[in-house]
Order: sequence, then structure tokens, then C-alpha cells
Amino acid sequence: MPDWVLTRRRQIGERIRIARRDAQLSQAELGERVGRDHKTIHRYETGKSVPSLADLLLIAEAVGVRLSTLVD
Repeated sequence: MPDWVLTRRRQIGERIRIARRDAQLSQAELGERVGRDHKTIHRYETGKSVPSLADLLLIAEAVGVRLSTLVD
């Protein structure tokens, strides 16, 4: 996989973490809202796992941001 893909995954994960914290949610609370466990949310935030488009939409809704805020 090209390095730029891994970099983008980490950037998206960081944006998820920032949005989650701004919404004052723990990883477990966000996980409950989107139907994932806290370990999955952690993997998304660290870029170790790639959230599906459906999960990104659910996360954006749960934290009150537009999808573009997470992926732009």
C-alpha cells in the first residue's frame, strides 16, 4: 500500500478523535452510538483499521459534524 494511503488513514483517524472529544464522548460511548465496540473506534482513530463509508456517516452523525469534516 502506498505511504500516502497510510498517512490519509491516520489523518482521518485523528479527525475522528478530535470530533469525538469535541462532542465529549468516550470511545465506548461513540461505539455504542454507531454499533461498534470501543476497540474498533480505537483502531479507526489510530489508522489501524479503515472505517466503512457507512461507519463514517454514522460517526459524523453521532459527533455532530459533516462527513467532509472527517475526510477532507
